[in-house]
Amino acid sequence: MNDHGLRIALLGMGRMGREIRALAEERGVEVVAALDEADVRPDPAHARAALGSADVVLDFTIPEAVVDNVALCMSVGCPVVVGTTGWYDRLDEVASMVRSSAGGLLWAANFSVGVVAMTALARRAGSLLRGASGFDAHLVETHHAAKKDAPSGTGIVLANAAGEGLGRDVPISSVRTGHVPGTHELVFDGPFEQLVLRHDARNRRVFADGALLAAAWLRGRTGVYTMNDVLGLEGP
Repeated sequence: MNDHGLRIALLGMGRMGREIRALAEERGVEVVAALDEADVRPDPAHARAALGSADVVLDFTIPEAVVDNVALCMSVGCPVVVGTTGWYDRLDEVASMVRSSAGGLLWAANFSVGVVAMTALARRAGSLLRGASGFDAHLVETHHAAKKDAPSGTGIVLANAAGEGLGRDVPISSVRTGHVPGTHELVFDGPFEQLVLRHDARNRRVFADGALLAAAWLRGRTGVYTMNDVLGLEGP
């Protein structure tokens, strides 16, 4: 995806915000604003002015802030990539707001290309094993100790994809420990065999790379999208 001349603004300067800014600067992508949540709420006029000069905003804040942040982006006519997780119970509301504003939104629980592919594989594997006798499924997701939501947004998406294929819910176990960027293991277990799909993020930079890919793709578009649209894959 061509990010030549791309101008981005960052909402949320935690681990991911800092990683995206560093990678953007390496690639010559201009970061026109880098705001923490504490910078937005006390002075929304300043935030609107800062975001309005960007081609795309990238939000990696907290679940409670997403709806207001998307509304802020819509108010200045700037499309937004949302990487914050834990707010999907309000996805329909946010999507409706974006469409009524003729704006652009791309949301993803995980920006890793490998995870997007794993989600498609999980759905297909579940479908193939739906009629097989005795197969069950379980997902285990492991993240760093500071991650706030459990289960992770990625874990939910993967479990839902597998469950759609199997025709039943897939339980999730969450582990929070150390500094793990992210590991997701989906197990299909039968009486005499086991199929395992596993994705390991070795470095947080993989998510920053995907987020910049998404931002470059979203520039100039209106509507509501996911990483499947970026990669040309079918499915939600």
